[in-house]
Amino acid sequence: MRSIRSVYKIGNGPSSSHTVGPYNAARLFASRYPEADEYEVTLYGSLAFTGEGHGTGKAIRTVIPSAKIVSDKKEKDLPHPNTMWFRARRAGAEIGALRIMSVGGGSIRIEGETSPDDADVYAERSFHQFREACRQSGMTLLEYVYSKEQPDIREYLLTVWNAMQEAVHRGLAAEGILPGGLNLERKAKHLYTMRCHNEPSDVTFDRKLAAYAFAVSEENADEQIVVTAPTCGSCGIIPAVFYYMKHDRGFSDEEIVDALAIAGLIGNIIRTNASVSGAECGCQAEIGSACSMAAAGLAQLYGLSLAEIEYAAEIAMEHQLGLTCDPVRGLVQIPCIERNAIGAMRVVNAVNISRFLSDTRRISLDEVIATMYETGIDMDEKYRETAHGGLAQIHSVYEQLGPDNFDRIF
Repeated sequence: MRSIRSVYKIGNGPSSSHTVGPYNAARLFASRYPEADEYEVTLYGSLAFTGEGHGTGKAIRTVIPSAKIVSDKKEKDLPHPNTMWFRARRAGAEIGALRIMSVGGGSIRIEGETSPDDADVYAERSFHQFREACRQSGMTLLEYVYSKEQPDIREYLLTVWNAMQEAVHRGLAAEGILPGGLNLERKAKHLYTMRCHNEPSDVTFDRKLAAYAFAVSEENADEQIVVTAPTCGSCGIIPAVFYYMKHDRGFSDEEIVDALAIAGLIGNIIRTNASVSGAECGCQAEIGSACSMAAAGLAQLYGLSLAEIEYAAEIAMEHQLGLTCDPVRGLVQIPCIERNAIGAMRVVNAVNISRFLSDTRRISLDEVIATMYETGIDMDEKYRETAHGGLAQIHSVYEQLGPDNFDRIF
């Protein structure tokens, strides 16, 4: 299994698989064929259906300004729902072509090739195997992770953490309408500054946590710098939880970095055995994975046992199973932004339950991850980031018919 470093990537929103991945693919392809005078990129699957709303073409043209971009919405025989054909020509003759998949979290895979980024750092693949490795070595999970990673992993995770905090800071200060045509107004600043009469502490906690998640998710929707955690679409959950724990509960940067290490390990296990791609497994693969990662990291912050860390991650994932990816107009705004806020609050609930009931659990984290993947593969394509099913489709019909005639669709 690869380094946890690969889970966290710093880049522009709004979508790791539709923006960061295609950007990385374009940069790689252009570097291989710099002599080309013509580039053509064909988008398939989810990239073809929602690439416009996600800014896929813009991301590719950031690297290759002259690229001709074609969307093929008919091809079904694909190695991955986020597939691209890159072609380079010179004087009309094709000089190179690559089929590249954007597999989630900003990562790409080139058909028929292996990458240095694919090099294994861990022999283990499942949480069960990590638990056994800890038992045999006498190490904690955190100690085991640090024993396998490069010495600079803490420094890298601190850079990631600083980028997350900066996204919260910017998002809490920003106002205005998000781009894309939905006329969705930023809400993070309002959530953070509003005050209710005699507001109880638990309401204050929920409101702050939601504000932090909104702040990062709105920055993502505005194509600003965020961190894939594990994707751009779910990038608000981990920063919200950990920002609250530092700025409102007093945990140190060093402790947060350790939490990010454990969260990254969980994300890596999920990506290795299932998927973090909404186009492949629905939003359960994005929001569900982020919740599972954040819950494990929060359990680490609280100093909970290995069993409690696993149970927290399992609960957080289990109760996102079946969540569809149906972004309105293909934008990472509705319902994505609110899902990050609700997900962050669910994380805390999952950890609280794990503290009291870990010795009663009957389902393992590995089982839930396998279930998420099976559920995602079984999910109808229209519920996997195509914007022609679910909430996206219903909202489109509602806009066309209006509330008075809405019952005609039933």
